[in-house]
Amino acid sequence: MLAVMAALAGCGAKPVAPPAVETVVPVTLAVVAPAAGTGAIAVTGTVRLKRETALAFNTSGRLAAITVLEGETVRPGQMLARLDPTGLDAASRSAAADALRARADYARLAKLGTQGWVTKSRVEGAQAAATAAAARVDQTGFDVRFGRIVAPVGGIVLRRAFEPGQMVATGAPVVTIGETASGYVLRVPLSDADLRRVRLGSGAAVTLAALSAEPVPATVTEIAGRGDDRTGTFQVELRLAPRPGLRSGLIGNAVIHGSGGDDTSGVSVPASALFAARADEGFVYVYDRGVVHARLVGVGTLTDGGIAVTRGLKVGDRIVVSGVDRLRDGAAVAVAAR
Repeated sequence: MLAVMAALAGCGAKPVAPPAVETVVPVTLAVVAPAAGTGAIAVTGTVRLKRETALAFNTSGRLAAITVLEGETVRPGQMLARLDPTGLDAASRSAAADALRARADYARLAKLGTQGWVTKSRVEGAQAAATAAAARVDQTGFDVRFGRIVAPVGGIVLRRAFEPGQMVATGAPVVTIGETASGYVLRVPLSDADLRRVRLGSGAAVTLAALSAEPVPATVTEIAGRGDDRTGTFQVELRLAPRPGLRSGLIGNAVIHGSGGDDTSGVSVPASALFAARADEGFVYVYDRGVVHARLVGVGTLTDGGIAVTRGLKVGDRIVVSGVDRLRDGAAVAVAAR
């Protein structure tokens, strides 16, 4: 072995260097926004599941059990809570006994009526009493059947409002379920002045500080038909693109592209995003799934929102605003909190 190594050394062989490991550069991002006066609307709202349902009992009673915790995932048909059945069963048996007696009274009086021993009005009263007693049987049976709360859909337990042993009033929400299949939305309040610049289908970018600095694409899917009597604002829903970590209750900052906001000739970028500028052109790094790409853009005038870009970018593009000097085209990056 020593002889072989010596021979290699004598032949001038050099060891092969290990491949270089690419460094992942930490960067912060910004969402390309419309230039001043083109309709951008900045607003803060709360993340919710599209469908969040408060479930309650049809009658009052003592809560015997509640089988789920907040944050727990449930399946359709799973039992969530039930009332103590003692009172419900007693009411059901009492109604059944009343109905039996009422039917017997009606049958007896109807027979006597055909023989002329009782008046027609008395027979009709007995018939009405029997019908009412039968309705009470149906009502108490309904209450017994719905003395249990089951999950109508698969989802997440968002709220558990009572504990076993507590008295629950009729219709009081006991468990609130969020339907995961309905997806997440950001609900934001808009003034009447901003509302007139928003349309169904308008695009938006939402930043959720609790998750990351990387913006989430969103779309306006619902606009309230009337304003809130207390605040005078109108609720607007933005459907969020799916992403890990979304939870009901997160706070999000949205930039909605109002009327005129989709005009690619009216966007602006922070000055720190631009590099290699000359005359009326320059470059920015556009972020795409962990990698950045250099893009040539047309440069306009300096505005209050940054530098106007006349071509090459559109509203909602995500660009690098820090760490630009350490990047190259195709570099891998990690998005850092702003």
